[in-house]
Amino acid sequence: MSVKENGLLLIGGEGPTIQYIERVLDSVRYIIAANSGFDLACRLNLEPDLLVGDLDSIAKSKRFKSLSPEKLKKFPEDKDETDLEIGLNMFKEMGFKRVILMGGGGGRLDHLLGIICLFERDYYPYAWFTAREHIQVINSEMEFENWKGQTVSFFPLGDEAGDMHSEGLKWSLDGLCWKRGEAGISNIITADQGRVCVGHGKILMIRTLPELQDA
Repeated sequence: MSVKENGLLLIGGEGPTIQYIERVLDSVRYIIAANSGFDLACRLNLEPDLLVGDLDSIAKSKRFKSLSPEKLKKFPEDKDETDLEIGLNMFKEMGFKRVILMGGGGGRLDHLLGIICLFERDYYPYAWFTAREHIQVINSEMEFENWKGQTVSFFPLGDEAGDMHSEGLKWSLDGLCWKRGEAGISNIITADQGRVCVGHGKILMIRTLPELQDA
């Protein structure tokens, strides 16, 4: 995608390598780093358009001190929203239809589950890249290519997702209907091109990034 229409939200935790950043940067128009997501920005040599959070954990960074004040928006440590939620809501207020998350891998399980919960909301991240996974919502149809041999799993969001169809998967999703608590784990992509369709509801796809797959 060459049109710069997406927002990029960098968050704390394990993030992807630069090769995955490069794949989406052409579509990114605005970058927000949520607190320690600034560390990921520095590692990837990206300068955020805005840095949000309590900022205490990164305030001593030399690169932080070089940021202009208009790029900083400080919030109290005690607040109802997480720094990630603050960043996501800012993108919503700015009118972005798609927000890509990067970071957030590893660490505490409650933090990971908190991020997963965001995908249940009306305004949810379009995609999420950790150091090990690519997570994305499919609410109608998603096409993919050059993923042959990779592992994908699917989870219903909401009460139910059904009338599914797939092409290029080892185990077809055709006709399946998943209720909350059901899932399709460790499917294999068997073709250079494929697609997954959902007739009603939406599902969450988790793809294991290729360099971490078993040989």
